Amino acid sequence: MFDISENLKLLPDRPGVYIYKDQLGQVIYVGKAISLKRRVRQYFQSQDKKDLKSQALVSNISEFEYIVTNSEVEALILEGNLVKKYMPKYNVLLRDDKTFPYIKITLKEEFPRILKTRKVVKDGSRYFGPYTDASAVNQIIDMLNYIYPLKKCAASSFPKSAKPCLNYHIGQCLGVCLGNVSKAQYRIYISEVTEFLQGKHKRTLEYLNLRMRQESEKSNYEAAAIFRDYISAVGAISSKQNVVLEKPEDIDVIVTASIGKSTAMDEAEAYGIVLFIRKGKLIGKDYFKLQTIGIEENSLLIEAFIKQYYGDMNLIPKEIIIEDEIPEKPLIEEWLKEIKGSVVKILVPSRGEKKGLLIMARKNMDELSNTISEKRKTQTEVRNAISKELTSFVYGDGYEGKPIDRVEAYDISNISGVDSVGAMVVFQDGKPVRKDYRRFMIKTIEGPDDYGSLSEVVYRRFNRALKADPGFSKIPDLLLIDGGENQISVVRKVLSAMKINIPVCGMVKDERHKTRGLVFNSELVLKERPVLFKYIGTIQEEVHRFAVDYHHNLHRRNMEKSWLDQVEGIGEKRRNSLLAHFGSMEKIMNATVEELAEVNGMNKKVAEKIISLKTNK
Repeated sequence: MFDISENLKLLPDRPGVYIYKDQLGQVIYVGKAISLKRRVRQYFQSQDKKDLKSQALVSNISEFEYIVTNSEVEALILEGNLVKKYMPKYNVLLRDDKTFPYIKITLKEEFPRILKTRKVVKDGSRYFGPYTDASAVNQIIDMLNYIYPLKKCAASSFPKSAKPCLNYHIGQCLGVCLGNVSKAQYRIYISEVTEFLQGKHKRTLEYLNLRMRQESEKSNYEAAAIFRDYISAVGAISSKQNVVLEKPEDIDVIVTASIGKSTAMDEAEAYGIVLFIRKGKLIGKDYFKLQTIGIEENSLLIEAFIKQYYGDMNLIPKEIIIEDEIPEKPLIEEWLKEIKGSVVKILVPSRGEKKGLLIMARKNMDELSNTISEKRKTQTEVRNAISKELTSFVYGDGYEGKPIDRVEAYDISNISGVDSVGAMVVFQDGKPVRKDYRRFMIKTIEGPDDYGSLSEVVYRRFNRALKADPGFSKIPDLLLIDGGENQISVVRKVLSAMKINIPVCGMVKDERHKTRGLVFNSELVLKERPVLFKYIGTIQEEVHRFAVDYHHNLHRRNMEKSWLDQVEGIGEKRRNSLLAHFGSMEKIMNATVEELAEVNGMNKKVAEKIISLKTNK
């Protein structure tokens, strides 16, 4: 048993990261401190003055760990890495793992290439972006490679015997490998490409418009359409009409907001918007979803967003503009400086054109908030309609008890009784709750007995609940079974024997194997109720998909294992080593004797037996 009070005494007065865990050993919060001793102790002092989130967090801490670092900046970096790894419940989490595309010119190469990349590294290349329209980036690269047939291969040197690739033969490469272009001329082309990516598009657009007209006059409409698409792509990434600063500065503008007014201690939503200013021009914007518990102060949302958003980036602007001062601004600026290699300033402007950028970003956030609020309103109306119709069908129109909200659905999957599995999916508030999905490998039933398999799955699920298993503690308002009266009867008998009172409905299909209705004491034809029809159809397809996926994966693994088990000299250890080394049975079967023998624990004799068995199959 972990003794919190005793372990608090052992905390060092040094910088580091602390990790809180619940009774199941799951990480629920990660934080950093300049003094672990002082910071961690603060959590366990009087809770009277703490907010609801802190009280809830502390009440769920069963144990903690800590990692000592050499500096607070190191602790900040480690904190970010651990938050991404564990996604703890009580941290503010950046849920959208977006990486924007950049256009990269590999200037360190003797003959540079133009590439799309989502990772910026300090490799001597020149990067342009970020761009929010990935398809436009692809078209721009295609266009530049069309106008300037530059090298596309990664080769850095070419022997005299080098033969040109297909790109050369179709006119998409100048033939660098053949010495057809000098370094000086090649660099002129790269210079023109760079000029275009810096926003000087006039010459290129004139050329594209000319080619489009020429092809159109020749009735080559497909070719003309290609040039038309190139022109559209230039417009998509062009920032010529979006000059927002007098000076050609690189700036990110960040605003955040909690959506909704709820203070409940459950998952809440917040959003961050980033405006990208490059060379004084607004080149794009994007928004990111943040997950938090309850309502967070805006300054804390901004700080959490910055720490997670810039953690993996090397192309950081010189300035980051925000609305509110953040508690750890000097530390975060020092951290960003280490990543970028030069000074990064976090500013809260009170006037001027940079204040205007904040106002612009806030207007975008207000529009986003309104859109999300309207969407939520519609979702709430749909959710209430679903709940009302289900409750009325099961309990009757005059029922005034708890409405049906949380639903569990079950399905069985097997092939002639082999590798039978059961699946359980959960829907609440009209949406899937994937973290509560469960899979069951059938243990007590042999052969193609779906009724027996269904009985086993339902019994095991609710037996775990009766034993207070936290993973099965939430009890549904309704069970949905893929099938009709017979399946319903089987499940009702199991629940009755366990003295559990939950209504059970069957999801029946038509002759085309599509959702037809719900069966309780009678059948409800769903096509007459479009909202409920879509909801039940979605659940039926989801539980079937989840069951079939599990069955196919289990069946494939068992087939792989059974085939290898036929080879004399292959035990569990060698089988696992082979699968781990090659990654799939297909690759094992295509391997040579020498490749098989190289695997840890293998030898040539056993490898030859595998080849022999493969040949005779």
